[in-house]
Amino acid sequence: MANDIVNAKPDDSLKTWGWVSYILHLIVAIGAVVPGAQASIVILLVALVIDFVKRDDAAGTWQASHFSWRIRSVLWAGLLYILTIWLFLVFYVPGWIAWSLISLWFLYRIVKGMIRMNDGRPMEPKDVI
Repeated sequence: MANDIVNAKPDDSLKTWGWVSYILHLIVAIGAVVPGAQASIVILLVALVIDFVKRDDAAGTWQASHFSWRIRSVLWAGLLYILTIWLFLVFYVPGWIAWSLISLWFLYRIVKGMIRMNDGRPMEPKDVI
């Protein structure tokens, strides 16, 4: 099957790159949740580039699911922010609530991924979205 995980030889550099990416995502996620602590979009873009570049190197390993997990997290959060920007423009409070919920969801996904990576477990197919 296409989504089967092959037990390939462990690659510590992939795990290191995964941790670097998770830490960068975490900085951005915390910055999005904590008022006045906005992290730079550059940090998020660096983490996203790492994920896109290293995802092919991780193909067939348990780490591959983590690279895809982070990419999907950023893309979904970005889409949700774009879809709810009109709330900020029309009604400030509902927009603030929507963006707070999106930010908390993003933080949850990053922390969940970090916990699973620390345990050496892939993101399961049921955890995909």
